[in-house]
Amino acid sequence: MNFALQKTLELILIIGLGLLLQKKVAKQDLKGVKVLILSVALPATIFVALLKIELNGTLLVFPLAALTFNLLMLLATKYFLAASLHKEEKSKKRTLMMLLPSTAPGLSCFPFIVAYLGDDTLALAALADIGNKIFVLILLYMLAMHWYRKNSVNEKQESSKSKLKGLFISLINEPINMVIVVGLIMLGFGLNLSSLPTFFQNTALSIKDLMTPLVLLFIGMAVRINSGEFKLIISMLFRRTGLAFLLSGLFAFAIPQLTPAMILLLVVFPQSACSFWPFAHMNAIQSMDEKDAQPNPTFDVNFGLNILACSLPFSTLLIIGIFSFSEFFINPLTLLGLGASILAISFTPDIFKTTSFMLDRERKITRKTLKKKSHMTIAKDDFMPTNGKKSISDAKAS
Repeated sequence: MNFALQKTLELILIIGLGLLLQKKVAKQDLKGVKVLILSVALPATIFVALLKIELNGTLLVFPLAALTFNLLMLLATKYFLAASLHKEEKSKKRTLMMLLPSTAPGLSCFPFIVAYLGDDTLALAALADIGNKIFVLILLYMLAMHWYRKNSVNEKQESSKSKLKGLFISLINEPINMVIVVGLIMLGFGLNLSSLPTFFQNTALSIKDLMTPLVLLFIGMAVRINSGEFKLIISMLFRRTGLAFLLSGLFAFAIPQLTPAMILLLVVFPQSACSFWPFAHMNAIQSMDEKDAQPNPTFDVNFGLNILACSLPFSTLLIIGIFSFSEFFINPLTLLGLGASILAISFTPDIFKTTSFMLDRERKITRKTLKKKSHMTIAKDDFMPTNGKKSISDAKAS
């Protein structure tokens, strides 16, 4: 069996096991699994990944390109992709802005890059992921804290200095952020994973291996998707895909000397599944909202979890398709046309809804206008009293 397809089936099977466990695991028990992921497995994964990085100034273009993509997707989600949401659905829009611009190449992209493009291209993809990590771990956390403070029921005015202090304390209190700080300090001194004692290395690697199965099981156990949300999520994922194809096509068109392998990397990396790390930030904010008794939560965490559950199989199947028909996807003009077509198709239902709404509104206005106009005409014969009764030869009203 093809390695990439085998890897995809493994990931989907673990999510399926999580679905089977839904009836056996209570909702309150899921909080313990979540704590295990966010406080143990995820920090260990980040720590090992950071200490494997070799800093090289000439390769900064890859993380910068990934970070640029993240920022463009963030702006596009706010002003374009989530435009069909109602104005009152602020928590859902913030959730989309946290998840759609993020990528999780480790789960959904790297296994296929190894299978189709080799280790050298994988190394470049790992460098690009540094920019993505900066975005999802630091910039999105700061954005989440900004929304939390803006949405807070506590109306006490804080100075800029106080806000920065609060943000710094919140960053340090998170195990993920503490690990990043320690890892960056070690890299600054020229240390890496092999510089640590062997028992420490083995412990970190063992805990890191828990990350993928735990996250997939958690998604399977916690996901609850209703039909209305499923349609919305699939629509948003298609819009994300279309915009990613457009951006990849623009980059490939602007740099014509790229090799086919580099173009494919440029195409599949942005198509990675949404990252779990923004979901971790949203969970932290949810806990703060609950302490504040916030009536309007900053994020819709259940909606975010459903997006993660749909995003992983959606992205893996898409990436397999891209590699299976790689000759089709290395043409920049094809990417631009495909991206534009997907966006047009994904927005078509909203356009029809808007048109239908306008037609219904016009019909209602027309009916009200017709009701207000009353046409009454009386026949030419006069009303004449005869024997105390009204006599009329004919009275017609129309």
